[in-house]
Amino acid sequence: MDDLLEVIGTINTGIWNPMAYMALGLGLLYTIWTGAVQIRRLPDLVKILKESSAGDEGGISSFQALALTLSSRVGVGNIAGVATAIAVAGPGALFWMIVMGILGGATAFAESTLAQVFKRRIDGEYRGGIPYYIERGLGQKWLAVIAAAATVILYAILAPGVQSFNIANSANVAFGTPEWVTGLIVAVVFGIIVIGGTKRITAVADKAVPFMAAGYILLAIVVIVVNLDKVPAVIALVFSSAFGVHEVFGGIVGAAVAWGVRRAVFSNVAGVGEGTYASAAASVSHPAKQGIVQAFSIYVDTVLVCSATGIMILMTDSYNVVTEAGQTLVENMPGIEPGTENTQVALDSVFPGFGSVFVALALFLFAFTTLIAFNYISTSAAAYLFKGTALRIVTRILQVLMVVIAFLSAILPADLIWGIGDIGYGSLGWINMVCLVFLAPLVAKVLRDYTAQKKAGLDPVFDPIKLGIRGADAWTGENPPAAVAVARANNEELAGREADARQR
Repeated sequence: MDDLLEVIGTINTGIWNPMAYMALGLGLLYTIWTGAVQIRRLPDLVKILKESSAGDEGGISSFQALALTLSSRVGVGNIAGVATAIAVAGPGALFWMIVMGILGGATAFAESTLAQVFKRRIDGEYRGGIPYYIERGLGQKWLAVIAAAATVILYAILAPGVQSFNIANSANVAFGTPEWVTGLIVAVVFGIIVIGGTKRITAVADKAVPFMAAGYILLAIVVIVVNLDKVPAVIALVFSSAFGVHEVFGGIVGAAVAWGVRRAVFSNVAGVGEGTYASAAASVSHPAKQGIVQAFSIYVDTVLVCSATGIMILMTDSYNVVTEAGQTLVENMPGIEPGTENTQVALDSVFPGFGSVFVALALFLFAFTTLIAFNYISTSAAAYLFKGTALRIVTRILQVLMVVIAFLSAILPADLIWGIGDIGYGSLGWINMVCLVFLAPLVAKVLRDYTAQKKAGLDPVFDPIKLGIRGADAWTGENPPAAVAVARANNEELAGREADARQR
């Protein structure tokens, strides 16, 4: 096992060390290219989220798509992932997580907008994501097939284990429940729910995500307020560690960047394309609308939830730091493996006994809805590779496989589970990020169209033919998204009012 873990660690170092700078660079590129759309266009968010998918049997609303995306983004990465980054790279990793969250909003806008542009209607539902925009946007069918296969492997095989493992680990800490028992419960319940299909998935995510996120953030705020006098010292510690001037952590600034970005990408998956599948399912009148919604989800995930977790852990000294070379720099919690338990101890410092129990329950909801979203993502990617009866068979096989993995991962070593998950995210991330570089001009064209219509006082409507964009079949057929008709009606009503005003 040690030899296997060493190989996995070497592979991840080769994937993630350069990709950390690739992810930061891509986020910066899109921030500049779009004029910081992830900040500039946030005022449009409330109106977009109020739009309904009524009348569109193949789509879901922007809010439902946001909830589905948050159900996969807000999860283990926010509670356990932050702790693992600090454990290896020191407090400076938190700074680079936040930076990646801000820049990653632009990346999420780009990939989600592209998912909307090139979505298709398959078996009555909108499907889209990385492989769809690689094929239609770049004209590279072979690369699209590889991306689809990588997505299926990641979300059906490699990623679910991280969720199941951390559910079992937190339950063991809080209740003393054997990991195999928790794993069995997760597998059985998950197996029952995934039979429901897309609409059931969105219904579960819609209801669970706001409550679990709000409750966790509320407790985090209480911990921070109770320790308010420590906030200045924590901020100073994070900044000095991030830029290599701290006397203890100055020598691992490179690790702080790499691990901060690594865990930010694991948590918010900006650049990996995880949110593109839910984004494609949304019924909107213009692709940029869903891009704005997904940019916001990055802020919720990383800038808000991850920051709250990191600050809690640091201000309560609920962390150790052991470098990748094995050098112990800080040991506040002897004998504790980095992960969920760090957050449980931090909350227990203010809510004795209740903190660890709440984290276990919250993590169950976080991770469980993430598993449900993973099922949707893997089947959406499979829908690109297979059709008809073959797709239905493959979908069922993937669901059974995920159930088995959900059980087995609860009893496997932490380093193995995290390691193979990182390989999957990193591999898919490289494919998607490189493609996003070449698709930047198309994203800019779509955004300019959206901005021009907003300036004209219109509810933006996407017309790919007018923009010279080929392959956007869902927008040009006889049955375009229902939101298009609604937006056109709004614009006609506006034009009518303006005409009446001129006559008066």
